[in-house]
Amino acid sequence: MKKVVLAIAVLLSLSISNIYGEKTSTNASSVRYVKAPRFARPLVEKWITEYAKTQPNVEFQLAKGSQNQTDMNVVFDNQDKETEKINHVVYFGEFAVLPITASGSEAAKVLEGKHLNSKKLKQLFFLNDDFDEDVKKIKQFEKLVIYSGSNASSVASSFAHNFGEESSNFRGKRISGDDLFLNTALAKDPLGVSFNALPNIFDLKSRHIKNDLTIIGLDVKKSLEETLSDKVTLDELLLTLENGKVQEVAVEKLGLLYNGSDDATAQFLQWVLTNGVKYNHEFGLLNLDNKLTEAQIEKVKTEFTAQK
Repeated sequence: MKKVVLAIAVLLSLSISNIYGEKTSTNASSVRYVKAPRFARPLVEKWITEYAKTQPNVEFQLAKGSQNQTDMNVVFDNQDKETEKINHVVYFGEFAVLPITASGSEAAKVLEGKHLNSKKLKQLFFLNDDFDEDVKKIKQFEKLVIYSGSNASSVASSFAHNFGEESSNFRGKRISGDDLFLNTALAKDPLGVSFNALPNIFDLKSRHIKNDLTIIGLDVKKSLEETLSDKVTLDELLLTLENGKVQEVAVEKLGLLYNGSDDATAQFLQWVLTNGVKYNHEFGLLNLDNKLTEAQIEKVKTEFTAQK
């Protein structure tokens, strides 16, 4: 009798183990991973948290830095167009890049009052001896050290393309790793000059520029001078850039690149475009205009319907 009871107990144990084992496996396979450059990660984390409240049975996670297998990637508009042909991209916002240096540094003193236009910014940041005749060469620039990012998630390519340049043409030093390291380089080099995306320049809580940084003066309309200075709040700057392009400020679309046709991905993308975009400003990103957002929503519906 004891042997029979023991056998039944073992069978029950195995059955329960299999049930939970299958459940665990199913849960693991249902996790979808989203990869993003660091300046966009807080926004993606917010999406994941808020979306889980509406769809608790579908799990999304932020991919780790070394993780290659992902379901969606946050990408820039200028990134690999060949990849876009294979995959699909839905745009949800824009990011802006400003030239910066360390507050109170020697570089800040050299650049004080310069009010740089696009041609002078090209002279400062890029290797180019072919200057226009109407642009006087500023010799003081030669002693300044330019720091630019070198990896795929750096905004270096966006900054360069805004001035008709390639990211390989930056002068100075290349910094590997995340663009936050550009700020670190400026803190260590009194002659350092760089650029960064707004979420890396501003404190997202105080909404003011980080204490150790200063925005390089740009040659803009008088009405915009204060808006593009250290006095501006992040929200004021975002609204200004949404209302009109400033030639000296690089602005580029951000999108979610995906390669899949499951309902969970489609529902998440639609949620991002209808609900998730309301967090763009909170995390230092610009909104798309309403027509473009509506076009992206329609794109998701059309593409996923066609794939069924």
